[in-house]
Amino acid sequence: MIKINLLGTPSSKHGGKGAAMPVMPTDGPSPLFAVLIVLVLALVGNGIWYVMLDRRAKQIQQDLATADATQKRLAGVKAAYLEKQRQADLYKRRVDVIDQLRANQSGPANLLASLGDTVNSTEAVWLTKMSDTGATIDLTGTALSNNAVANLITNLRKTGNFKSVEIKESVQDATVKDYQAFNFTLTCEKGKS
Repeated sequence: MIKINLLGTPSSKHGGKGAAMPVMPTDGPSPLFAVLIVLVLALVGNGIWYVMLDRRAKQIQQDLATADATQKRLAGVKAAYLEKQRQADLYKRRVDVIDQLRANQSGPANLLASLGDTVNSTEAVWLTKMSDTGATIDLTGTALSNNAVANLITNLRKTGNFKSVEIKESVQDATVKDYQAFNFTLTCEKGKS
């Protein structure tokens, strides 16, 4: 059997000098040198990585400072906008109050004009008295027939100024001898105007 010494040291089995095994020459770098190169490359890679992360951290800090400055500037703009909005709301409320006062000022006149037009357009009906009690209007008048009173009620409902128009009474006037006359009383509940 043949033994081969791979370590390159002579075997001392045969008592002395034996045939020396040739040592394999190492032409490449030593393993220690290869580990050192890998370690240096790792340190250089970590250094580059650290520099990149440091630059990124500085950029983030700079972006954060810019964002804070922008946020402070926009907070001032927002406060100014909210103040202007509040002033606009106050102005709008004032204008609405003035418009409402104007509408209320002309409201009774418009209602009276509408009521007059309605009575004038209904034939054989005359009003003798009108009383406004706030929520309702009481009308007293004379008509030549009960049909004329019914036509007046229909025309008053068509105006849209009243929620309801009710007849309280309609009686024939006994004091008039030449023609037939009916005295009537109506209650009109005001609608929203």
